[in-house]
Formats: sequence, structure tokens, C-alpha cells
Amino acid sequence: MTYRFLARAAAMLAPCAVLTGVVLASAAHAQSSPTLEKVLASNTLKCGVQLDFPPAGFRTPKNEPEGYDVAYCKDMARALGVKAEIIETPSAERIPALVSNRIDVLIASTSITPQRALSVAFSQPYLSLQNVVLTRNDAGINRYEDFKGRTIGGVTGTTQALQLRTSFDAWNDARGKFITYGSEAETYLALNQKKIDGLVASSNTADALIRSGQFPSFVTKGATHYPPDLVGIAVRLGDTALLRWVNVFVWNQVRTGRYQALYETYYGTANAPALNVAGVDF
Repeated sequence: MTYRFLARAAAMLAPCAVLTGVVLASAAHAQSSPTLEKVLASNTLKCGVQLDFPPAGFRTPKNEPEGYDVAYCKDMARALGVKAEIIETPSAERIPALVSNRIDVLIASTSITPQRALSVAFSQPYLSLQNVVLTRNDAGINRYEDFKGRTIGGVTGTTQALQLRTSFDAWNDARGKFITYGSEAETYLALNQKKIDGLVASSNTADALIRSGQFPSFVTKGATHYPPDLVGIAVRLGDTALLRWVNVFVWNQVRTGRYQALYETYYGTANAPALNVAGVDF
């Protein structure tokens, strides 16, 4: 990954981001946002991030948090003029960690869904993901439909697992079995150990796992029929001043080119995807 490029991009954009953040934070502070008041008073922004979901979140060989979501948190903290604290938040703990006040914001590639929006408030999308079939080269799976009648699985409560479970139920094949796990890391291990034959993963995560060399049998076998997975930053319900600030921050990341720079750095492609659904804005 081009970390020197990331540093240069951050250095160029930081002054504008800090100035924008200070002005916006002051305005939001005046509107009595409890979370913003706490963040500014403590000089720390606590971000919940998945660290088993590369390249959005992972640990370096020195066990330091890294990834797109980690960089996004650091950008947000810089814009607020505070320090970033990365709190590792596995998939199943993302919403509970926010609701229970263990974190200030959730930046963890969390899909925006009506069900989750009953518990937390989402920003406009800050990333768009495409899903693919992830399997082993000895599993005999060559496309999504080959999951029928096989042992498959996913992480409890994730969009990918719920969508795959819908297909599993529709197939109604007695030979099939569906297993859920508590974290992304557990699903990768289960696939590697042949406890399941496949799962649905973001294309970027699947590519990162394969490139890592830790899972030499892993292969992708085409896209799913799922629509683009738009993910948002989540705050607590009722934290309207913070949510407004986050939306402006996301907009500013795109406007200044920072979104494009981060996408190139962590996802390795030149064209960052659009952050909307054709025909409608968030």
C-alpha cells in the first residue's frame, strides 16, 4: 500500500480539514450535542472500527490499527482538532458499542439498513462495496447458484449473511446447511478449515485476504446479484448536531479529493465508486 502517498495527501488536505472542522465543531457545540461536547472536552474521538475486515480495517505486523476506516477516523479527529482513538469493534458488537456509549462514532463499514436505523442514526454513505462469492479452490463452487445444497455461512446480523440466508431459504435444499459466526475472522477460519464451502464477502476484502498469502486456497467466483452495499458512519439516535457535522465532513472528503485519495491508497483502484444509488440521493 502506498503509505507515503497517503501521508502526502493527508498533509496537503489537513489545513483545510482542520479549519473546516474547527468552525463546524464550534457551531455544533453551541447546539449542545452531548457527544461533541464530550469529544471536545476530552480532546479524544473514540471510533469503533472492525480490524478483521481488510482493507477497511486490519492490524499491521506491529499490531497497529490500519486501513481505510482507520484513516477516515483519523481525518475526522484532525478536522475536530482532537486525537483519534481506535476501538476494535467486531461486527456483532458494532451497534451495541455505539448504543452503550463505548464509542463516539461507528466507522466500521456498516451497511445502511432500515432495521439498523431504528437503533442508530446514519450519515450519508462514505463508501460503496460490491459483494462476491468467496470460496476455496477445492470446493467445486463456480458461481453464486452453486451455493445451493452446500454448507455456507456468514457473520451474524451482517447484510451479506442476511442476503445469503434469504437465498438459502428460497433454495429449500435439504442437503444445505447455514452456519453463522460472531466475527469476520471466524468465517475466514471456518472456510479455510473446510467447515463451510463458501460465503459472501466484499470484493475488496476477498482480494485482500487472497493477496495476504494466509489463505492460499481462497478464490473468488464472480459477483453476487446483490445491489451495491452503501455503508455509513453511525452516531447515536438524537445526536443530531453530530450527525449534521459528520454529513458535512463526508461531503468535504469527497469535495477535496480526500475520498479519492484514500480509496486509491487502500483499495488500489483509480476510480472511487459513486456514493449514491442511481435515481435517488441519500
